[in-house]
Amino acid sequence: MSGAVLRALTDQRDDEAVRETIRHRVEAAGTSFYWAMRILPQDRRHGMYAIYAFCREVDDIADGDRPVDHKLAALSVWREEIDALYRGRPRLLVARALSEPTRRYGLRREDFVAVIDGMEMDAREDIRAPELAVLDLYCARVASAVGHLSVHVFGDRSQAAHSVADSLGRALQLTNILRDLDEDAGRNRLYLPREILARHGIAGSSPADILQHPALPAVCRDVAAIAEGHFAAAQRAMIRCSRRAMRPAAVMAATYRATLSALLRAGWREPAMRVSVSRPLKLWLVLRHGLL
Repeated sequence: MSGAVLRALTDQRDDEAVRETIRHRVEAAGTSFYWAMRILPQDRRHGMYAIYAFCREVDDIADGDRPVDHKLAALSVWREEIDALYRGRPRLLVARALSEPTRRYGLRREDFVAVIDGMEMDAREDIRAPELAVLDLYCARVASAVGHLSVHVFGDRSQAAHSVADSLGRALQLTNILRDLDEDAGRNRLYLPREILARHGIAGSSPADILQHPALPAVCRDVAAIAEGHFAAAQRAMIRCSRRAMRPAAVMAATYRATLSALLRAGWREPAMRVSVSRPLKLWLVLRHGLL
């Protein structure tokens, strides 16, 4: 066996080992996106697993307990790693897992950088009652940018698919914000926009105080209406996309829209109460939007 063939076989085994490691990480995380990713063909699924693992890496940095300068330094390492990825020389395991999908699906460097920029917003300071424009920028970076990466892996690089990413990413992130109010308050964060808080007579930016305010449900309903607008825009854009390619996006949209509906029914009267979609309903939504 020639040296070139041996090196190729070794590289192939290394790639497979990296993919398996990433797969186990994703499956152990119990992500809400798991079933949407499962309906993809294997190669595309591995691509989404790698993107998800990257997001978890930088999110864990931003949400960690280390000092701000340590977080920023760790995110800077990831900026360097993304540069290395596009030079064909990634070093970190997750970046290595991104190599093949980046080449195969034309993943855009600026989308990875946008995700890191969003995590840096969280890392620099605890976000509390941001202006609507700042909140929209945050959602664009931490969620829509992931959507832009995802639609390439799904198999549709059209402008309509990127419109889905823009709108659906914002819808999912706003739903997460409305679901995780208590968890975010535990980190001294509050992503509800100050203009809507002020509209309902809520001053200040203390997460603990705002979560106890009697006008909180009205604020959350207004934010939910913004999320619903983004869901509707994503649905309109999806009609212009490849139906087959957009199946994972349709599953995520349906699952998160069901979560938003559950939150609206609960009414944010007890912010600490965890609202989620039942497993049978998730499976039905996967069947309806992902397989039929």
